[in-house]
Amino acid sequence: MVAGTDQDDPSTRVTAALTEAVRLFDRGLAPGQKVRAFRNAIATVESLEAAELFERTKRGTLTELAGIGPSTATVIADAVLDRPSQYLADLEIRTRIDPGVGAELLGQLRGDCHSHTTWSDGGASVEAMARAAISLGHEYLVVTDHSPRLTVAHGLSPERLREQLAEIEQLNQQLAPFRILTGMEVDILVDGSLDLPDELLAELDLVVASVHSKLSMPEDEMTRRMVLAAASPHVDVLGHCTGRKVVGRGRPPSRFDADLVFAACARYGTAVEINCRPERQDPPEELLALALQWGCHISIDTDAHAPGQLEFLAHGADKAVRNDVPVERIVNTWSADELTGWAAARHLD
Repeated sequence: MVAGTDQDDPSTRVTAALTEAVRLFDRGLAPGQKVRAFRNAIATVESLEAAELFERTKRGTLTELAGIGPSTATVIADAVLDRPSQYLADLEIRTRIDPGVGAELLGQLRGDCHSHTTWSDGGASVEAMARAAISLGHEYLVVTDHSPRLTVAHGLSPERLREQLAEIEQLNQQLAPFRILTGMEVDILVDGSLDLPDELLAELDLVVASVHSKLSMPEDEMTRRMVLAAASPHVDVLGHCTGRKVVGRGRPPSRFDADLVFAACARYGTAVEINCRPERQDPPEELLALALQWGCHISIDTDAHAPGQLEFLAHGADKAVRNDVPVERIVNTWSADELTGWAAARHLD
């Protein structure tokens, strides 16, 4: 084909290459500015005619376009000329996640119970997140966007949640046999109540409950707050229980009586989350050991906010194996039917 003709439009290749760069940057937790630059480059390229794209590539003038820097220009030029991208190859190696001792368990994880989309503070649509999960060989993805009280994350009101449920129903018809399971990461309010009505939470396939505010409240108050949430029949998973962050400036863990909290989780059948995000690594290993001593179920979750972050499951699998978590206690080694059946039975308790 002749470069620049209608029959040889390179925009599809360029979009795919830039999208792959975004996925890898997200996997490596690159700064948001870098990710946005590549996302913005997609829109810039898609606004160009094929002939101009070829001409700018040939003349080396891609960087004269607004928002196109040396890195994005390199990826674009490689895609336009249909040649392997060394930039992407290096990025793939640099951000690759080693599952360590968890490789076998990673293959047994059938889905992910904690993920976010552009409905709240995620960086990709429900469909994009689902297709990324499919590419990883998963059988299901639980979409758990934030509840309304977390306004900074554009949390979902009951009305918006119902709109999302309608979208998920349509997507499930398109993507079958893969299943998008309905969910919510509901805020645990300071008094231990939940940030959505019980009757709405009862309609969802799975609910993760997490503390996002007043993380430094007194120990006895935090304990009561978490125990009440764990005891709710509408809460299936206790998310990132300490709220700590272990990178950058960090954030200290919340103080609570872990024995009482995990005893409540065990008593009411609420799973304790191994949050796979590198900056969280929650719970600490000593608390994970305590949760296992109490007989708690475990959910290994990415808390992914972008497609590339769905690969964080490797971190959690490694942690679970290193800490001798029994496979039969890990809820996302179960099929979608087993998982939703377990959650539904809890809602009836």
